[in-house]
Amino acid sequence: MKLYHVLRNVAKFRTVFDFGAREVAHWFPGHMAKGLKQMRASLKSVDCVIEIHDARISFFFTALTNPAFQETLDVRPHLLILNKMDLSDLSNKQRILKKLEKNGVRNVLFTDCLKQRDDNIKKLVPLVVEIIESKPRFNRDENTNYCLMVIGVPNVGKSSLINSLRRTNLKKGRASRVGGEPGITKAVLTKIQVCERPIMHLLDTPGVLPPKIESVETGMKLALCGTILDHLVGEDIIADYLLYSLNRLGKFSYVEKYDLQEPSDDIQHVLKRIAVKLGKTQRVKAITGVGNITITVPNYTAAAYDFIRAFRKGELGQVMLD
Repeated sequence: MKLYHVLRNVAKFRTVFDFGAREVAHWFPGHMAKGLKQMRASLKSVDCVIEIHDARISFFFTALTNPAFQETLDVRPHLLILNKMDLSDLSNKQRILKKLEKNGVRNVLFTDCLKQRDDNIKKLVPLVVEIIESKPRFNRDENTNYCLMVIGVPNVGKSSLINSLRRTNLKKGRASRVGGEPGITKAVLTKIQVCERPIMHLLDTPGVLPPKIESVETGMKLALCGTILDHLVGEDIIADYLLYSLNRLGKFSYVEKYDLQEPSDDIQHVLKRIAVKLGKTQRVKAITGVGNITITVPNYTAAAYDFIRAFRKGELGQVMLD
């Protein structure tokens, strides 16, 4: 891609995204409310809360600031895991850590739980033991084993974390179902062992969003990362926000991937090119003043889906949305 093409288009890129009169998707189904109740009931046997986020939206709410968790989880040791680090632009990693520390989050670990051998996963058990032993264990002082609770928003890799820990520490396979869309884990499960020395168990939990997401832009970032079901927001608006984000961040790999001549800020133009490249078109008859003609129509929905999927798989480069 020619540099002058990029420079010529920079002035044309949007500096703000027009959300119109859209409201934040309200996605708090029954199993989430039930899950919160079960999580609170299970806390008495928990030594440490492990919170897992998508590293591309590192500054989204943590348990320490989420009203749904705050009252009951504040007293428990807390570890924040920023998963999917392979998809995130971590060139400003120290700035991320400093900002999290300013918000009261001091124990942070970056992971890629789908990777067969993630060296950071090996650090988790020693780090958790250190965190737990640095604080009172309340009614669990006599116990030599540890119980952890894994929490987080939907589809960030909680089950993948459990399976990765079992693979690393026990040389065993999956114990928790993994899915590519939010809502796979519906309830708090029984204890799952993830380590032998020391004996350590995890409680998997359903993904939980706060009942009210404060800003439309936060909701859009969550939707883009697959945390909110696509149809609740709309594939077309998610794709447009993705294009806006990539251009704003100077990430133009989509140009080469989809055979565009240059970067564009026009989502209809981009989706049309994607549809043509992928063969996602259909021929339909149109009535005109001179008779019926057959025209080729792009499948914009299929193109939007492919664009979003490519981002989620890391095919459009590493991105930090915050």
